[in-house]
Amino acid sequence: MAGGSFGPAGVSKERAQQYQGRVTPFVVVACLVAAVGGSIFGYDIGISGGVTSMDPFLKKFFPAVYRKKNFQSENNYCKYDNQGLAAFTSSLYLAGLIASLAASPVTRKCGRRASIVCGGLSFLLGAALNAGAANLAMLILGRIMLGVGIGFGNQVSGRRITTCSSIGAIPPGFLNYANKFGT
Repeated sequence: MAGGSFGPAGVSKERAQQYQGRVTPFVVVACLVAAVGGSIFGYDIGISGGVTSMDPFLKKFFPAVYRKKNFQSENNYCKYDNQGLAAFTSSLYLAGLIASLAASPVTRKCGRRASIVCGGLSFLLGAALNAGAANLAMLILGRIMLGVGIGFGNQVSGRRITTCSSIGAIPPGFLNYANKFGT
């Protein structure tokens, strides 16, 4: 608990000396895994915005958006107006919301480890689907699986996810900038 050393009046602090816990390699690895879990969420938020505006991605999965982007006037208002692109972007967040609700009973009945494993496997499957996507359906299914992984991760790691996700959004911002303007 944050501020745990500030107990209410009357609580003896001698019990703190009785604690014999140590920082073991297991504790360090558990902390690293929790931090990476939050960073994955921020990384995905940061990277998907840049990817959806890249020409090779649009050519392959959203040719209508690519044509509209490159061959219309400079009006940015409706450049990315496409139902498929909206489904690609929002599917992850909707799946994450539903998975967060579904992960609660799984965590209660099977424990945190089972929830973390479910989330990790789902995230792995989603990443594989997105990496090998040949069409829009496969791409959206991969995003849904990523969302399920993020939803399970959010449910398990709770309040730590907000700090880690904002930190995790910084590297993709630099990558997007380098891909668009640095090459």
